[in-house]
Amino acid sequence: MFLSYHLRWLCEIPLQRVVIKLSGSIFKQPFDLNYIKILCDSFVSLLNEGIQPIIVSGGGEVARNYINVLRAFGVDETTLDEIGISVSRLNAKIIIGALGSFAYPLVPSSMDELSLALNLGKIVVLGGLYPGHSTNATAALVAEKSRATLFVNATDVDGVYTADPKIDKDAKKYDQIDTKTLFNLVTSSPIIAGSYDLFDPLAIKIIERSNIRTRIVLCTPQNILNAIKGSKVGTEIVIK
Repeated sequence: MFLSYHLRWLCEIPLQRVVIKLSGSIFKQPFDLNYIKILCDSFVSLLNEGIQPIIVSGGGEVARNYINVLRAFGVDETTLDEIGISVSRLNAKIIIGALGSFAYPLVPSSMDELSLALNLGKIVVLGGLYPGHSTNATAALVAEKSRATLFVNATDVDGVYTADPKIDKDAKKYDQIDTKTLFNLVTSSPIIAGSYDLFDPLAIKIIERSNIRTRIVLCTPQNILNAIKGSKVGTEIVIK
């Protein structure tokens, strides 16, 4: 009986894992509860199909507001990173609450805890982990650690552009971009706490070294599902 129970438990563990980095913009207040519910329903649908989603929540506007206030008081960047991590973990709690029993109930604070949580076969939701690492870099590390088959970076824009499309109307979207070109794009501005919007150099280096399939999409439930199911949505990052 003991053996049959554990064999059944092992069979229920999803064979495929995907990492989904959620833009902090979805946690803008007042919260859109209906949107969050639909988003989480899509994660549950993946789990029911044998795909284990691992969600990494960004800090968003709330994190930036705290960081900007504390920076004005001269607080060091490491502490500001820690503030961003704290807020991103609170956002992760929102997703866990919306997922209910389908989610691992705690927010992992280390890679060791992540590994243990994944073995339960539930949806695992994290925030940031380390100062100096954006949640994009954290998500890339999580994809590497979990041997995920895909990393979907769900942002507030529908892919990578030649310039910020919110500022430059002539910005052109990339359907596909190699890591070298992306690296040059993201290193054209300084990296400080709370400012990692699209991707950052560390995240790029991580997906390069482990050859992680990555796609950047607009953060909608359908876009995320389409990316996971192989549709050419957003921008595909090609390792180079």
